[in-house]
Amino acid sequence: MSEDTGKEIGAPRKGPSGVDPRLLEILICPVSRQPLSYDRAADELVSPKARLASIMLADEARDLDETAPHDEPGA
Repeated sequence: MSEDTGKEIGAPRKGPSGVDPRLLEILICPVSRQPLSYDRAADELVSPKARLASIMLADEARDLDETAPHDEPGA
């Protein structure tokens, strides 16, 4: 913990959206190659330029151990 701020050192920062602003700085849309924004109400990453949104839900995630990509040898 930092004595100056009383906050843990290295703790994730969260902006007003609830998402770490550093993450939004590096994420880009794979279609438009433009920055993404986060829609907190819909829990989505939004690409205004491409007019696309991607849901950020853990239950929508694919388990890598259960499904093998088609381009791997032996898949």
